[in-house]
Amino acid sequence: MTKKTHIEVKTPEIDVRYLADYMAASERKRRSIVEGCKFRPIARLLQHREARITVANALRKHETDPQVLKDKAESIRNKIATGDFDALMNETNADYVKQFSSVMAKVELPDAEILPGKSFPVIPVNGVNIRFSPDLLLRRKTKTNKLKSGAVMLRYAKGKGLSEVTAGWQSAAIIGMLGEHADEEGAEPEKALCITIDCHTGDSYPALGAAVSMFANMKAACQTIAERWPNIPPPDDAVL
Repeated sequence: MTKKTHIEVKTPEIDVRYLADYMAASERKRRSIVEGCKFRPIARLLQHREARITVANALRKHETDPQVLKDKAESIRNKIATGDFDALMNETNADYVKQFSSVMAKVELPDAEILPGKSFPVIPVNGVNIRFSPDLLLRRKTKTNKLKSGAVMLRYAKGKGLSEVTAGWQSAAIIGMLGEHADEEGAEPEKALCITIDCHTGDSYPALGAAVSMFANMKAACQTIAERWPNIPPPDDAVL
């Protein structure tokens, strides 16, 4: 019996990160992104979860000494691995943290309270369930005592920086998604507090002035994704 390689996700679903990639992509690449969301590989995938947690904690604690992160990178690299995949996972996460340590001085977060990130409940937008899990949450009070909210999402790709266009879309998605979720404290999302950070370059990308209309375009794109979802075939080598 042939072993399954992929799981088919029947209901259209996309992560904020991939939605940003979709908005910045060519038509051919968009099809590839939707295919990757619909057909999830069963094999373990290299993830940056440990690196993202390490970097987010450093930002939350206002860590300024790059050596602290370099030491943490080496600690991750030298963790006991149960096999080749675990060793590669450790290496990948260590490289992420080490690279960020070399650019962390460039990162300037706004003057706000920095809180741990969280996974928000999935919400449907024009037929697509959107997943939103920022790495940090931001809060600040204005001079008139109004509460403003925001969030930080970390991006990293080895050897290359994040495109400004993609970062703009992701930050627009941040402010849009915060607006979709009712805030328990009645905080209003603020563009300057909705930030995508490229951990390869240290560049920060707050939501643009056009972020509200950009998010409206993302919502419209979700309808297109929902319509094309049933007609996206599995990858050529997939066994379902």
